Amino acid sequence: MARYTMLFSKVRESGLVTEKTAKKLRKAARPENINISSWIGMMRFIARIPHSSIRARATPALYRHQLHSRSLLTLAIETSCDDTCVAVLEKHDAKPNSPDTVAPEHRATLHFHEKATADNVRFRGIHPEIAHDSHQSNLALLLSSALKHLPLNSGHTDRATGGTAVQTGTQHPYQKNLDFISVTRGPGIRGCLTTGLDTAKGLAVAFQIPLLAVNHMQAHALTPRLVSALQGKRGENTVPEFPFMSLLVSGGHTILVYSKSLNDHKILASTIDIAIGDFLDKAARDIVPWAQLSEGGDIMFGRLLEKFVFPDGASDHSYVAPTKRVPEVSRLAPPMHQEGKRASMKFSFAGLGTAVRNHLQSPAGNISLCDRISIGRDAMRVAFEHLASRVIMALESLSTGVGPLEPISTLVVSGGVASNKFLRTV
Repeated sequence: MARYTMLFSKVRESGLVTEKTAKKLRKAARPENINISSWIGMMRFIARIPHSSIRARATPALYRHQLHSRSLLTLAIETSCDDTCVAVLEKHDAKPNSPDTVAPEHRATLHFHEKATADNVRFRGIHPEIAHDSHQSNLALLLSSALKHLPLNSGHTDRATGGTAVQTGTQHPYQKNLDFISVTRGPGIRGCLTTGLDTAKGLAVAFQIPLLAVNHMQAHALTPRLVSALQGKRGENTVPEFPFMSLLVSGGHTILVYSKSLNDHKILASTIDIAIGDFLDKAARDIVPWAQLSEGGDIMFGRLLEKFVFPDGASDHSYVAPTKRVPEVSRLAPPMHQEGKRASMKFSFAGLGTAVRNHLQSPAGNISLCDRISIGRDAMRVAFEHLASRVIMALESLSTGVGPLEPISTLVVSGGVASNKFLRTV
């Protein structure tokens, strides 16, 4: 209980609370009052301290110093879909006389990062039960490996790894302690999420450290900032400055998000039916011959579709952007084209998927390879132009300066579909 008493004392003496609040902390920190119930209650009390209880001298600069001046080590778990992922990430403390102390964008080190993917090839898509079984089989093994890669405390160096403790038996005596456990809380497949969440809760209780539940989509939006921290540098084009806009495109989501700060995000547009990644996977199953799909060895059918319709990569793109919003005449009508000039900030891909399937139902029975490639290219072009149209609408709205949202200078494209090179061309 000594550590709890010390924590209460530090909060009381920090100068961030009023005298009335400090008296409550002093009473709670007495030895005769310390127990698990009071500990949990006090943590909830501290979390609910209103802004009015904070002294004037607790300036934003002081908050930034407290939040960013220390190092943090986390064990992270991700089980939202068919990938079982575990990582050990460390955020380093700000060094004196470094750019980090002026603008706190700190360095980070990824000490461990491994994943195991469920075998869903025979189902031609993700089977929730198979994915859940894969998490049950692989998560404990990955966690066991991750804990052996915890970094060493300052002053202790492992000769074989240059600072990371890799042991085949018990924990290294000089390994750092974890500060908290991170885990994906959603969105995702419910059964898969439960496996990761339950395991993370058990670890947090076992280590007696906090649990941080992370929103999957918010993590996508902030990934570029993590990449910048991992690169250990800060400068032009290395990290998106707030505010910025993110187009999150994956197999389960299509969202346009305005990010004002780390925890202040606003959804500008989202899909009303299926995600673009889902559309690409379904289109691939209709367009690409099954023999080629099965050769891929996984269910990343959208990637196989891109490879099928653009075998030579960027040299096959030959894309010219339309100069007007009026859709050009093609075999595949753009989604929501009936709205005309009154286009809404929504995405829709279900109708486009139906149109692709209808074009492939030839009366002759067989579709030539050239026709399949042509339809695949049209499908990608129309889908990506639909994405781009809503991004342009959002940028035009923000550029007027009317409304509560400030203009932005950075657009982040994140998610699995962001790796599509033709999307980047469009």
